[in-house]
Amino acid sequence: MDFEKMYRADTPPPWEIGGPQPALAAVLKAGEPRGPRALDLGCGTGDLAIALARLGFQVTGVDFSPTAVDQARAKAAAEGLTVEFEVADATRLRLTKRFDSIFDSGLLHSLVRTGADYPSYIGKLPLISAPGATLFVLAVSRANDDGWGVTADFLRASFPGPSWVGVSIDEIGIAALQEGEPLTLSGFLLRATTPHLYAGS
Repeated sequence: MDFEKMYRADTPPPWEIGGPQPALAAVLKAGEPRGPRALDLGCGTGDLAIALARLGFQVTGVDFSPTAVDQARAKAAAEGLTVEFEVADATRLRLTKRFDSIFDSGLLHSLVRTGADYPSYIGKLPLISAPGATLFVLAVSRANDDGWGVTADFLRASFPGPSWVGVSIDEIGIAALQEGEPLTLSGFLLRATTPHLYAGS
C-alpha cells in the first residue's frame, strides 16, 4: 500500500474524514486523556493531533508520509497551534520523550495489513510511555466483509501485563469515506494504562 501516493492523490484516503474518529472524539470530550504530553502515532494530516492541541496538550504527531506531515503542519499553522510533527517509521521509533497519552488511530491495523514489523512497534510503546500513561488503540475488526483487520483476542494478546494494566476493548464503529460516500466499519477501541511504577521509567 503506497500511503505517500494516496496522500498526494486528488481524493483523500478513506480514513481522512475531516476530524478525529468519532470514538476518539468521544474520548476527548469525556476528558479521558492524561497530560500534558500526547502522542498521535500515524497522525495522517493531523486532525486528531490538532484536536488535542486545541485542548491544551503538548502534542507530537508522527507519520511515515512526508506529504501527510506537510499537510498536518499547514493545518496547525493555519489555526495558530503549536504541534510537533515528525516524519518517522513507527516500527523504528526514536522518540526521547515520555508521553502521558498515546493514540493509535488505525496505525496498528495498517502495520498488520501491510506485513510491517508490528511487534517491534508494540514493544516500543511502553518505553515511550510515562508512568500511568493512557493508551488508546483504534483498529478495524476482521469481522468486516473485506476480510482484513484484527480481532479482540489479537489486541488483548498484544498488550499484556506487566507492561499494560486495566486493558479494556470496546466494539465501535469506524468512520470512512468511500468515493466520497460515508461508510462505517466494525472496529475496536482498546484502552490500556502503564503501571505508575513501571520498571523502565
